[in-house]
Amino acid sequence: MLPNHMPFVVAEQFAILEALHPGRIDLGIGRAPGTDQATAAALRGVSPYLTVEQFPDHLRTVLALLGDDRIDAGPAARLRATPVTESYPEIWMLGSSTYGAQVAAALGLPFCYAYHFAATSDVDHALDLYRSGFQPSPRFPQPYAMVSASVIAADTTSEAQFLAGPSRVMVQSLRSGRLGPIVAPEHVDLDPALPGTQYAGTADEVVAALDDLVARTGAQELMLAGTVYDPATRQDTLARIAKAWGL
Repeated sequence: MLPNHMPFVVAEQFAILEALHPGRIDLGIGRAPGTDQATAAALRGVSPYLTVEQFPDHLRTVLALLGDDRIDAGPAARLRATPVTESYPEIWMLGSSTYGAQVAAALGLPFCYAYHFAATSDVDHALDLYRSGFQPSPRFPQPYAMVSASVIAADTTSEAQFLAGPSRVMVQSLRSGRLGPIVAPEHVDLDPALPGTQYAGTADEVVAALDDLVARTGAQELMLAGTVYDPATRQDTLARIAKAWGL
């Protein structure tokens, strides 16, 4: 979440990670604060240089410091992120709106759409804008997209909906601004029709929905997430989906 961090610090941190693990590091950059406003203010302090309005310039600075020769780093051009890089992390644009899609397209970056918490948004439109406006870059001559989705798979649809209860509580907590620990599913007393986990059902039902999502958006990759009370539920979900996909 770039507005919370100085661009040069981000570049140095990821240059170090890339030096330790060449070819294995992705750097995902988003414009949102990624947290509540009080936490964002604590991260940013009183710096006049950390604002959402400066995001485009800060993004270009990070790209320039991490090897994108197309971009003039401006005042940061005399700096060099250390250690001296022999390879660079793969930089992704993250977003849950058409803004991120258009930025990624203009700069020729891969794009990851955060559909897992933006189920009511138009992921199809965002990916269409990304592909139609894509400007080839040295690292990505063609558009490359990932879509995230929230999933829970269980033996039956009703069991999956039961396990998805904590995600409905989490959504309501975010909307009301009253955050708290994730509750156990047996303590959830909310209408199952309220938004929560996007795809909750048997493994076959979830895989069919994900296959449809890929067909609609043309995504090359999926990232699966899920708000659950017990981590074993997430592990079991991923195992069921992998088996249903024959992985």
